[in-house]
Amino acid sequence: MNILLVEDDTTLNKNIREYLQQESFDVEVVFDGQLAEKLMKKNRFDCVILDVNLPYKNGYELCREFRAYNKSTPVLMLTAFDELEDKVKGYDCGADDYLTKPFYMKELAMRVMALIKRNNNSIPQGNHEIISVEDIVINQRTKTVKRSDVEITLTPREYQILLKLALAKGELVDKQELVREIWGGSFDANTNTIEVYINFLRKKIDKPFDKQLIKTKIGYGYYLNI
Repeated sequence: MNILLVEDDTTLNKNIREYLQQESFDVEVVFDGQLAEKLMKKNRFDCVILDVNLPYKNGYELCREFRAYNKSTPVLMLTAFDELEDKVKGYDCGADDYLTKPFYMKELAMRVMALIKRNNNSIPQGNHEIISVEDIVINQRTKTVKRSDVEITLTPREYQILLKLALAKGELVDKQELVREIWGGSFDANTNTIEVYINFLRKKIDKPFDKQLIKTKIGYGYYLNI
């Protein structure tokens, strides 16, 4: 598995690279945003580990631009801050996960593995590539979403949440189950990250249209109003 590590702290960069290599990852490292941008366009990676504060171009800009042409490769962002605003900004740029410094190397490796595994498992099997719910059409092969024939751009995590709700066909999806299946066991299910994503989805899926489909059952989970 090929990882791109973008971190300008030379000591941390070295420590992360060595640990991930011990865990059998192939790791390519860069130290600034400009070089990272070139590599992200030129090469394919199984996961990108992206620091927020970088020389020349920061992680938010890199992630947003990356998502314009690559919606599938997982991105894990690293930051020195644990503020909700920073996390929301990172997720809004298309990041899949967020890890605050300092962190345990084992947790980083677990999160990277979980992101790669979920991305690989998202490839559809059989003849159920198209999922339709009300006026929403989800193409699992291309990972594209339309509502009333209007194409809607979703981040990978937004897409996975919507797909999970659509497959439930109006049944309640437990919040803990949703977090566990999409983020894995290493994710803190007590955080309000899932609410942040649901709000993002509502702005894209519901707000521009007449019928509001994404509903919350407080204390339990979410469902599509069909």
